[in-house]
Amino acid sequence: MKKQQPLAYRLRPTSIDDIIGQEHILSEGKLLRRMVETRKLSSMILYGPPGIGKTSIASAIAGSTDKPYKMMNAVVNNKKDMEIAVEEAKISNELIVIMDEIHRLDKAKQDFLLPYLERGLIILIGATTANPYHSINPAIRSRCHIFELHRLTEEEISSALYRALQNEKQGLGHYPVHLEEEAANHLATACGGDMRSALNALELAVLSTSKNEEGTIVIDLPTAEECIQKKSFQHDKDGDHHYDVLSAFQKSIRGSDVNAALHYLARLIEAGDLISIGRRLIVTAYEDIGLASPQAGPRAIAAVEAAERLGFPEARIPLASSVIELCLSPKSNSAYKALDAARSALLEKGTPDVPVHLKDTHYKGAEKLGRGLSYKYPHHDERGWVPQQYLPDSLKKDRYYIPKETSKFERSLSEIYSKISDY
Repeated sequence: MKKQQPLAYRLRPTSIDDIIGQEHILSEGKLLRRMVETRKLSSMILYGPPGIGKTSIASAIAGSTDKPYKMMNAVVNNKKDMEIAVEEAKISNELIVIMDEIHRLDKAKQDFLLPYLERGLIILIGATTANPYHSINPAIRSRCHIFELHRLTEEEISSALYRALQNEKQGLGHYPVHLEEEAANHLATACGGDMRSALNALELAVLSTSKNEEGTIVIDLPTAEECIQKKSFQHDKDGDHHYDVLSAFQKSIRGSDVNAALHYLARLIEAGDLISIGRRLIVTAYEDIGLASPQAGPRAIAAVEAAERLGFPEARIPLASSVIELCLSPKSNSAYKALDAARSALLEKGTPDVPVHLKDTHYKGAEKLGRGLSYKYPHHDERGWVPQQYLPDSLKKDRYYIPKETSKFERSLSEIYSKISDY
């Protein structure tokens, strides 16, 4: 007996009108829809998170054009398979090749395909979860339109679930199923935007649940929870999503949003990424809090060291304390901005000579060269500083440090800085 294919596979759309979501590229007037409607496809890359239907959309696009197409996988299919595809393209004068995991296409395969892409004999539709600007050879990328697909909303997932229950041919329409609203909502939420996960959980629920006395298969919340088990957690340490979460984490701390920062911290903890968390906390303490609360940096380092010694799950305790402190600390980026300004001036104006009174005097003959003769030693003055020129002549009017007034500590620095700068 032939094994039945999974529900998500059976429900793959055959036309772009059957696709759920991705309105930003498929609604009326959008480029991709215009390409399909005019039968003028060009090579493209569909990029987005797993389970949102990239390969399904690719096959639906191809199926909507009346052009011959071939499904391939960059890992599974070898160069010989691609040679066969090219021969088929020569016979039909044009062939759409749907290439799953296109970011895994090695150099030999790329070099083989390039001239056929250039001539338009092969129209390539690539599908990938990896950012094509990072992972795909520029020679391939430059010959393709890039379309980013978005994670599906809960409403779109729910629509797919009910559509599956109504579809008698490929779906579950021949089963007497009653899907309770709470169960549907849980499947749509817990899948994390992954339609494949939601559909396969629904199929498991239907096939594993007995009929009640009325002959109905009732899918309630406990059944749904059991079949999908837990919320799908999307986090690829080597992909865009990882860096997006890290970026949102630091920006939430910078923006003083405790709850958002804790949310992103939780995601990073679930991914087990202690190294990235620690690095980002320390850089945030110095970049975004800085002189507004100088002890934030050392305390962040102490929290990270404690977390590293403890390991998960206990590591979350010092990390949470540090995140909340950094969120609610006053913020100042004046220190590193001052250094950036100094570096910019250096690159623009070069390295002018050090003032002669500041030059090294720890060698014989320095005095004869006039080194350090007019230098004033600050500790000889009761104020602890003396007015004298330290910057080279061509830079002596430059001011790099611009104090902020976000904390008592930096306000006091500002007062001293202003007083000294007046001389």
